[in-house]
Amino acid sequence: MERRKFIQTASVASTSFFVGPKLSPLGFFKGSPNDKVVVAMMGVNSRGEFLAKQLAAFPEVEIAYICDVDQKVLDRVIPEVEKISGKRPKPMTDIRKLLEKKDFDALVIAAPDHWHAPATILACQAGKHVYCEKPCSHNPHEGEMAVAAAAKYDRIVQIGTQRRSFVNVNKMVNDLHGGVIGRLYYAKGWYTNHRTSIGVGKVVPVPENLNYELWQGYAPRRAYKDNLIHYNWHWHWNWGTGEALNNGTHEIDVMRWALGVDYPVKVTSSGGRFAFKDDWETPDTQVISVNFPNNTMLSWEGRSCNGYKTEGTDRGITFYGDKGTIYYGGGDGYQVYDGNNKLVTDVKESVVVDGTNKVSPTATLDGVHLANFIHTVQGKDKLNQPVLGGHRSTLIPQLGNIAQRVGRELNCDPTNGHILNDPEAARLWHREYEPGWKLIV
Repeated sequence: MERRKFIQTASVASTSFFVGPKLSPLGFFKGSPNDKVVVAMMGVNSRGEFLAKQLAAFPEVEIAYICDVDQKVLDRVIPEVEKISGKRPKPMTDIRKLLEKKDFDALVIAAPDHWHAPATILACQAGKHVYCEKPCSHNPHEGEMAVAAAAKYDRIVQIGTQRRSFVNVNKMVNDLHGGVIGRLYYAKGWYTNHRTSIGVGKVVPVPENLNYELWQGYAPRRAYKDNLIHYNWHWHWNWGTGEALNNGTHEIDVMRWALGVDYPVKVTSSGGRFAFKDDWETPDTQVISVNFPNNTMLSWEGRSCNGYKTEGTDRGITFYGDKGTIYYGGGDGYQVYDGNNKLVTDVKESVVVDGTNKVSPTATLDGVHLANFIHTVQGKDKLNQPVLGGHRSTLIPQLGNIAQRVGRELNCDPTNGHILNDPEAARLWHREYEPGWKLIV
């Protein structure tokens, strides 16, 4: 009831970054402000800055360090965090040196995708708990390594698929599992945006404020271009994972959760880079279809460069059962229709959702997922999205990207998702590493 009360109250409040202060007066936090979890932040340019500002306002959190490879970002964000929390975090640039510090409990990761699993693994090895934004890994092998690291070092690792903590989404999934639309056999998700061309970048000197060597980390070295950082790396295979993981992971996670499935048996993908001719490598238009061993399937459609809404929303899911349908608009509301398409239940959105917001489409609700992590570290709660679940939901769009890149259907082992009888595709299960950067668990 504490979570329900928070969400209902937050729906009438401003959907600003500063959600944290609204939590404490509602009694949402379970402990004393003196019972603090000390955290360090990794990557605070965009999403990371949003997380830092939320956590800085939480009465049970102290941000001790902020780590970023861009000095301008450090100079901008540290005073903002100090303004909210009253305490100035210490700056760091090298995550490896940060993890030598003994005076913090947890690492919050919002760095680029190619750093997600390596930082998670290094943090677990250093005895830190981890909150890692989605996707949990750049490639399937690293996802398995992150799962193994959490188990080996007995660390709490939460993945940032925040809908696992939304009250009404939990109710919707429980209703689906309870048979509200009969047997659920198909889920269709989508994401749309109106991204413009990233152009053709020029090789230029690395800015003095940026440690590009550390930014690349374990990834093979590529020349610095003027259209790469801080966002367009998403569309390069060397560092990013495309729209399927940048945004599709959220809907795919909810679909997998609702269908009650772990790993697929068959994955296909079609699409390409259609909208512009530029440096963008990943698909801007893509349809991934996935079959599971319980005779169900999901599909996800991504349109990065055409913002026409699907079924009235930028992002969402339709669930199809043998006795009805559920429409979910990507936030925290949904509608249930019977077999004759008659509306029988309308669960209203608790907040306004902006699906095209690159920082946080569901800003007012994301604090619930962060608080779940903090309370779990304190021993007062249980994770809503542990790393294994995050890996399974990340793996599905990763397999979709592999199918896209090799141009054919993948057959998979339903016990672990591994690719069967396709050596070329299986090579994309892993990645190449920069010489001298070795990732081990």
